[in-house]
Amino acid sequence: MTQQRSGRLITPHGVTHASITYDSHINTITPVTNNKHHPYILPGFIDTHVHGGGGGDTMDGENGIQTLAHFHLQHGTTTLYPTTITNPWPNIINALKSVKTLQETQQHTPTLPDIPGAHLEGPFISPNRLGAQPPNAQTPDPDKLEVLLNLNIVKLVTLAPEIQGAHNAARIFSQHNIRVSIGHTCASTKQTQDLIQTIRTHGGQAGFTHLFNAMGGMTGRNPGIVGAALADKTTYAELIFDLQHVHPVSFLSALAAKPDHLTFITDSIRASGLPDGQSELGGQTVTVQNGSARLPDGTLAGSILTLDQALRNALECNVPLEQASRLLSANPAAYMGLTDRGELSVGKRADFVMLDDDMRVLEVVVAGRKLVG
Repeated sequence: MTQQRSGRLITPHGVTHASITYDSHINTITPVTNNKHHPYILPGFIDTHVHGGGGGDTMDGENGIQTLAHFHLQHGTTTLYPTTITNPWPNIINALKSVKTLQETQQHTPTLPDIPGAHLEGPFISPNRLGAQPPNAQTPDPDKLEVLLNLNIVKLVTLAPEIQGAHNAARIFSQHNIRVSIGHTCASTKQTQDLIQTIRTHGGQAGFTHLFNAMGGMTGRNPGIVGAALADKTTYAELIFDLQHVHPVSFLSALAAKPDHLTFITDSIRASGLPDGQSELGGQTVTVQNGSARLPDGTLAGSILTLDQALRNALECNVPLEQASRLLSANPAAYMGLTDRGELSVGKRADFVMLDDDMRVLEVVVAGRKLVG
């Protein structure tokens, strides 16, 4: 059934006062008389790195994934990649199987954001740069890679360039259209660039997991991983813009270097949306207070961010709405090869978010189905 909405559309050409008709996809976009009282209509938000929310976590299995997906739907996320954490291998495989089961269920009666696949953040990371990951780092041996490929649910994997087997894993992932994101690593600039070259050689797409975090810093004489990320215009980079993980000036620097290749993520944990207090991440105790989640030693442990809040944070930095919107939709869609979404254009999926003047969510539509509002 064809439906219609009118508002201030954020399109690739800027803000357009228009009427949009759609079923599962956008059929027409017709200019209308300017009306400042119309809501804003933005492309649906895409989160490629999300552990939990609303009390649920990817590692909980199907019910936990449903819980986190429903929570982030309320905040404008129309596509998400449930994200694992470094755990014993059987726990990771069980979580991935749950993502696949829920993905298949949602194909028939979608009530949640679209789930194109999973993000395997652990365990192929450096044991010396765990961040808030539990100490279960492993190497990507051929048997593990075969299991992952047979599951056919992982679409994005975090990988440390310096670990044993990293280049072989990057080759195999790239050949199977799985994005490789460099992160949780102590690699040198050269090791980072060498892995990017391996990914490119085998037809893959390289990225960076939560830029600036769990990868060291950048100086004039030692550009490190951050320098490698900012200097390479073809790689994508995630960024947690909760004002806890990344300073606004660092964000603006990354945006200037990679305007079309920077993507906002939440990296949120089960505590997102819940009151301050104790929570859990990968079996570890986490304390949430004053907007941050931390392990007992003070290490930041994911976030309690939602993507609509990330949008508001960007606008507070005087980033134009059209540009901020790209960080939540067009850029991650391009990164993940989702050519059917990411912008409001005729023929694209009808995934969009309606916001009021304060950028608060009024309505969320996924593939033409109003699921919020």
